[in-house]
Amino acid sequence: MRPAPEIEVVALEKTYPRPFWPWARARGRKEAARQALRGLSFEVRAGEVVALIGPNGAGKSTLLRILSGLLLPSAGTARVASRDVVRERPGCRREVGAALADDRGLSPRLTARQNLEFFAALYAVPRDEVPPRVHELAGALETRRLLDREVRTLSTGEKARVVLMRALLHRPRVLLLDEVTRSLDPGAARRVRTRLLSDAAARGAAVLFASHDLAEVEAVAHRVLLLDAGRLAATGAFAEVRPTAESVFAAVPKEED
Repeated sequence: MRPAPEIEVVALEKTYPRPFWPWARARGRKEAARQALRGLSFEVRAGEVVALIGPNGAGKSTLLRILSGLLLPSAGTARVASRDVVRERPGCRREVGAALADDRGLSPRLTARQNLEFFAALYAVPRDEVPPRVHELAGALETRRLLDREVRTLSTGEKARVVLMRALLHRPRVLLLDEVTRSLDPGAARRVRTRLLSDAAARGAAVLFASHDLAEVEAVAHRVLLLDAGRLAATGAFAEVRPTAESVFAAVPKEED
């Protein structure tokens, strides 16, 4: 009998309500509600690395925020590490390592090391295990020189590395990444993510990551989910999904100069 999937999404929907702008109402304008996810269903197994691709606005960030417990779905269900993301949110979040785009969860006046020690305590990492884990992750993410600097002095790319360390510190069963290495130079981003994904999968974590770098997706993902307007447009190996992905990206209107 196959074990239960680490991520299980069934008919998931998310609708953002119509915004209330007094100035728009005064001008007779009505902003429509926006449906970000439309009946999305898929699974991710332990040790599997799955990539989320799709144009901007396809629903990738919304999906990852629901799975990490930061957003509530409008309909459908999602389970992470065998826990419902709505009814069992605290337990679910303890099993997840999330590094999301524009993450602002670090305390700016604490050093990177102090931030990591704080989150290690929140995740109940044994105190004697924290220093070796920080040392190991700092080597993998090339951050040893940053550990004793205050976060407010770090560049955007340096903060992204610390956020990744925080996501991995408690060895989560599920790892969620949302374009978190986009602020790194291409070479560093590829080195960091390739090593992280392979290491996480090797210890049995389920990995779901969003990326616009199709070459990187082809190199590291076991499977690809293509989202288009909140729907699952295609799923499978990269070679199987690529033709549909190219047509979806080609159909996105380009902004005029």
